[in-house]
Amino acid sequence: MTLLLVALGAALGAPLRYLTDRAIQIHYDAAFPWGTFTVNVAGSALLGFLAALPAHSAVLALAGSGFCGALTTYSTFAYETVRLAESGARLLAVINVAASVTAGLGAAWFGVVVAQALA
Repeated sequence: MTLLLVALGAALGAPLRYLTDRAIQIHYDAAFPWGTFTVNVAGSALLGFLAALPAHSAVLALAGSGFCGALTTYSTFAYETVRLAESGARLLAVINVAASVTAGLGAAWFGVVVAQALA
């Protein structure tokens, strides 16, 4: 049953990641990977929120591992960072790493704080 919940969550998260990335890239034709940055920060906030709630393991499987796991993307973040560096935009690559890690951790912390305030 858990595997099915994870798969269902992922089936929702992956298309949302793709659509969000495309929508953002259409509006911001920039070298910086704003779409990946956005979904990773949003997913970190949601996962921090979910992890801090007294939730049932089924909810964490569906929304945490499944949805957030498919919404966020470490591999695309890594690929885009390498692509920036290889294209000569080394400063943007460093900014991407620093901003993504800082914003992701901050978003997760914010999600925890919000969940604790609501509990």
